[in-house]
Amino acid sequence: MAKENFRIESENDVKSYLQNLKYALEHGARINLQKERLVDQERDIKFSNTYTIAKLFPNQNPIVALRRELKKLTVEEYIATVKDLRFSERSEMREFGRIYNGEEDVYIKIRVELLGDNGNHTAFVMSFHFAVVNFSDEMFPYKRGKG
Repeated sequence: MAKENFRIESENDVKSYLQNLKYALEHGARINLQKERLVDQERDIKFSNTYTIAKLFPNQNPIVALRRELKKLTVEEYIATVKDLRFSERSEMREFGRIYNGEEDVYIKIRVELLGDNGNHTAFVMSFHFAVVNFSDEMFPYKRGKG
């Protein structure tokens, strides 16, 4: 990714973002999951949102599972903040990485939009799929106990 398209936010900014995300999710935010992406046409199905969610959360409503999992994101799982090149008028997206079952790296890319006092919040989930590239400690600026 081009350097001008991403940045590393301060740890406090990431914490604030996660608080806003949790607030939105606890107050009825709609979750909009990008089920089919153009990039999925060129990739192994294992790296699609639909496959990953079905594999990790079998027999669960995908939106319920995502709501639960997004509320548990931590600053240590933060990777970067990226511009949305397709919709430049929209807010930036945040990238996170989480390890499931002790070995399965999952890449998470989201945007939360808080729209006024009346609710109508939206959490847009662009990516929630097995990582194409294995995670390394260097990818996580706020990971504790890096080797």
